[in-house]
Amino acid sequence: MIAFVFPGQGAQKVGMGRSLAEAFPICRDTFAEADAALGESLSTLCFEGPDERLMLTENTQPAILAMSTAVARLAVSSGLTPAFAAGHSLGEYSAHVAAGTLSFADALRTVRRRGRYMQEAVPVGEGAMAAILGLDADGVARACAEAADGQVVSPANLNAPGQIVIAGHAQAVARAGERAKALGAKRAIPLAVSAPFHCALMKPAEARLAPELRALNTHNPAFPVVANVDAEPKRTAEEAIEALVRQVSSPVRWEDVVRRLIADGTTRFVELGPGSILAGLIKKIDRGVPVFSIEDEAGLEEALNI
Repeated sequence: MIAFVFPGQGAQKVGMGRSLAEAFPICRDTFAEADAALGESLSTLCFEGPDERLMLTENTQPAILAMSTAVARLAVSSGLTPAFAAGHSLGEYSAHVAAGTLSFADALRTVRRRGRYMQEAVPVGEGAMAAILGLDADGVARACAEAADGQVVSPANLNAPGQIVIAGHAQAVARAGERAKALGAKRAIPLAVSAPFHCALMKPAEARLAPELRALNTHNPAFPVVANVDAEPKRTAEEAIEALVRQVSSPVRWEDVVRRLIADGTTRFVELGPGSILAGLIKKIDRGVPVFSIEDEAGLEEALNI
């Protein structure tokens, strides 16, 4: 059984989707649909940049969603049929577009505002994120608790064994990184991000986004989407929306998501969208399950020829 998985913020790059739009009408039409939904040329931003505009959170999120949706539509039209789906942070929206929970246009407009709300939740410079390498989840949680000192710092992305990202107030993140190294972490790497995602500092963004998400016209997903917040498959529109609401300020439990997909019968992962970040994480979680990344024609051919 195939699980479609969709990348989140950080996977973007100028030029993404261009070759697919040139080669396949279904991809070209998807980018045109995105331009119409947003009232501006998102496709030009994806294909040509500039990089500094693509990197703005409110642009990055719809850009990755558009690219991922173009690839997913191409994959399905080429004969790939998912039994499940999941996405990393923003990618969970791409998963719900693929499953039919959300319309593409609604998702694009929603993630644009999501990006804006997340950016505005914390003044620039006050928040930070860092990757903690080589320490288990309990050790990272302990480092955060011992370093908080009245500020916010917590695990934000539990990506794979020995790869956990923390987020919170900049000073607390720095202290937690040092404490993690004292507890045995190999490295603590500050990340170049515009806001401290998936921690309690995102509660204002969650409060702004929640009523908008709940007001959307939704449908029950055509296949289960395993959510970031609890690694549980969402089979109804109501469950899906509530998981997306909670996701804003909750950690992304990616390792648990992948393990749940495998436990439920996934025998092959197909990553849809720019890059191959998720493929790398999935291989760290379980090397026994094949993973294919589709962002161009070569990736499509490889995924189809197995």
